[in-house]
Amino acid sequence: MSTDLKSKFLEVYHTLKSELIHDPSFEFDDNSRQWVDRMLDYNVPGGKLNRGLSVVDSYKLLKGEELTDDEVFLACALGWCIEWLQAYFLVLDDIMDESHTRRGQPCWYKIPKVGMIAVNDGVVLRNHIPRVLKKHFRLKPYYVDLVDLFNEVEFQTASGQMIDLITTLVGEKDLSKYSLSTHRRIVQYKTAYYSFYLPVACALLMFGENLDDHVQVKDVLVEMGSYFQVQDDYLDCFGAPEVIGKIGTDIEDFKCSWLVVKALELANEEQKKFLHENYGRKDPVTVAKVKELYHSLNLQAAFEDYENTSHAKLIKSIEAHPSKQVQAVLKSFLGKIYKRQK
Repeated sequence: MSTDLKSKFLEVYHTLKSELIHDPSFEFDDNSRQWVDRMLDYNVPGGKLNRGLSVVDSYKLLKGEELTDDEVFLACALGWCIEWLQAYFLVLDDIMDESHTRRGQPCWYKIPKVGMIAVNDGVVLRNHIPRVLKKHFRLKPYYVDLVDLFNEVEFQTASGQMIDLITTLVGEKDLSKYSLSTHRRIVQYKTAYYSFYLPVACALLMFGENLDDHVQVKDVLVEMGSYFQVQDDYLDCFGAPEVIGKIGTDIEDFKCSWLVVKALELANEEQKKFLHENYGRKDPVTVAKVKELYHSLNLQAAFEDYENTSHAKLIKSIEAHPSKQVQAVLKSFLGKIYKRQK
């Protein structure tokens, strides 16, 4: 992604933010305007922006030629709608998970004087999305499809989060509920739809395509999203916090992580018993022992094997698609995540 495009993308963020903090539907005073301004700057543009930039990237690959200024703006605006959706999920997710850091800084709810106001901030972030869509896309032939797409993906993601949370109910810690199929369902709904399918679906709609004609594309992207989350689970344990921007807490949080599912698959009876008794405890010594077990089961090699197999399978599926432009979009996505370190 060119530096030019990234600076253009950030420029569009400031335009959208300005529109939202001067929204005529609400009578802002200085306090509320400053609060929303600060809340947006803290939560929306701080990540890698991959999801948002992918809309522009994908649309450009579909069109196959330079974009007009208007097209760049609209593709950026849709990209930011995804970043807003991501911010909304993360603000609430961090509260539910009792996380401490996000993107290398304290979680929003951990900031003095924010606390549980962050819950409402999450709701505000979610409500900004239809306002951006209405302002910039209302007269487009694909407007209704866009609104429908965002609603659909939000429902899928919230439902994925629900499966994740009810599988890890406090006081009901039961590792026997964890399996590769459970992990896959959580990942598919919680991550894959909004992180992988949504950016490409936005670009396809802008390009005048009917999403019903692109089920194969959705399947490949959901598969890619599953692979991405397995990487995330791996990095939560084996990644360097200064590189990934957060301190991993999957073991303490009793997460249905790919690592624990794989460990249960590879472990002998004694090791399984150890996991059942110690996984999900917040004691740092216990956490270190679980990581030691992961090392002794050689989960790094298991992950490497999974990564190579997934990559080969995805390339095969992508190359089976009849459209060269769509192939280019999918390969571009895969290229960004293959062998990533953060």
